[in-house]
Amino acid sequence: MAVKYRDYYEILGIKRDAGQDDVQRAYRKLARKYHPDVNKASDAEEKFKEINEAHEVLKDPEKRKMYDQLGQNWRSGQDFRPPPGWESQFNFGKGGGGAQTEFQWGGPGGFSDFFEAMFGGKGFRQARGGTSPGGFGRGTVWRQAGSDQETTIRISLEEAFRGGIKPIILQSQVMNPNGQLEVKERRYEVKIPPGILPGKRIRLTGQGEEGTGGGPSGDLYLKVEIEPHPVFKLNGRNLYMDVPVAPWEAVLGSEVRVSTISGNVDLKIPPGTQSGQKLRLREKGMPNPKDAPGDLYVTVVVKVPTHPSEKERALFEELKKNSGFNPRE
Repeated sequence: MAVKYRDYYEILGIKRDAGQDDVQRAYRKLARKYHPDVNKASDAEEKFKEINEAHEVLKDPEKRKMYDQLGQNWRSGQDFRPPPGWESQFNFGKGGGGAQTEFQWGGPGGFSDFFEAMFGGKGFRQARGGTSPGGFGRGTVWRQAGSDQETTIRISLEEAFRGGIKPIILQSQVMNPNGQLEVKERRYEVKIPPGILPGKRIRLTGQGEEGTGGGPSGDLYLKVEIEPHPVFKLNGRNLYMDVPVAPWEAVLGSEVRVSTISGNVDLKIPPGTQSGQKLRLREKGMPNPKDAPGDLYVTVVVKVPTHPSEKERALFEELKKNSGFNPRE
């Protein structure tokens, strides 16, 4: 017996080459719009069932592959008859590779004849309890976990180095029961782990999108960005900074005070240090909760007086006359 072909891509309003993320986004948007608890239109219940049927097929790579192989030359509403034994080429029963559906239906009537012909009626789990044929009743359960969400949190280098609690305020648009968008403000006290690096994510469990029908909420992930610092540069767990020294400090050697994030350090400048030379302060970089901290690399920058006094000029003139040093040899 022929059945009417259903274009699941058309039902979700997506292209045939849409990615899985596009499938999920389209499905969630339409499922909320036509959910019988929200939409009281006479055709909302039927549309809701169509949306879920389309999602059940397109979210599963195996079902989608099977559907695409037979459906690429058909139009919605055309008479369709799959080849005999077609569904036996794919395993959609218990223990199959496809993801379990998030919806449970009570009683018969949850699928179209087209779905039954294509997949043998094994796409949905049957829930206990009765319901009216083809519709929603007491036995129907619609339970959807909320999706995870991600946003960015910007912190200073000092906050990343030391860790601590950072209060933040996030704003998001949510749909109220009347189908209108509202701005929702949420406040959090975020725990910053010491030594966290850019690109790492902080997880706030259960603070993502709210679930539907009693489903659990998703998680909120905060992707860390570290603001540029006027003194230090971060590369991995190592920190880099410049330290200016006078010509005589570089020539004769000296000890200079360096201010690091963890406190002041006396840095020894070896005699004959060149401008641009790097000196390492071990384990003075970013903390590492699982291993040794990074290092701090100090680049020596030899500075000369731009407005020397008469005595300084005389001393440099004397050095010029008596020194045999030629930096270009």
